[in-house]
Amino acid sequence: MENTIARVSRNLPQGKTSRETANLNAEHFETLFGACRPERHKAGAYLFMHEDPADRIYGVISGTVEISTYSISGRKLVANIELAHSLIGEIGALDGGVRTASAICLTDCELVSLSRTQLMRKLAENAPLALAMIELLCTRLRWISNERSDQALLKVEARLAKRLLLLGERMADEAGWIRISQSELAAFLGATRESVNKMLNAWRNEGLIAIRRGAIRLLSRSGLEEVVHLEDE
Repeated sequence: MENTIARVSRNLPQGKTSRETANLNAEHFETLFGACRPERHKAGAYLFMHEDPADRIYGVISGTVEISTYSISGRKLVANIELAHSLIGEIGALDGGVRTASAICLTDCELVSLSRTQLMRKLAENAPLALAMIELLCTRLRWISNERSDQALLKVEARLAKRLLLLGERMADEAGWIRISQSELAAFLGATRESVNKMLNAWRNEGLIAIRRGAIRLLSRSGLEEVVHLEDE
């Protein structure tokens, strides 16, 4: 029977990582996890919590994992949603520090993982893999920098439009529906659910999106792009 990692690796992106993900190409993913046995985690299971000791790195075969942090008052801010082929927990696994965020499985997930000791040995033995990990970290840092700039410079309307465009590329099903709640969208933006609901209803009335319970479909990407560009001007 074909190895699970080999089967998945054929579908990994072959070029550079996009700015919103932490992916390795198929060859490097196979080098890291090819000998690993897939692990199954139920929806709602935490892979780790913020400030936990960082002793493992994870690769996503299937499912959805949320990366989030919490304010002192307990309000959640979603940093990203990781899908198939993403790496999770690479920062702590590389520097040996504590976790910088929490990771929870939003759906049933199939993952692979390595201990920090195993990861460091593989990097020491494979220079191309080590360089790919450096590039991956730079991609992650650029993503965080862009997110912080958006938080500081863009109004919530533009940030919501950008987030929907991104989620449309990454999470839309065959019919175009993005399965995400308005509360989850608000957590992405650090906004209230009420303000997000108001904007979504306005965009639905303008024909930019369609809404149903727990899901959103983009009807006019150009219209949402215009919301972002107007804010940039």
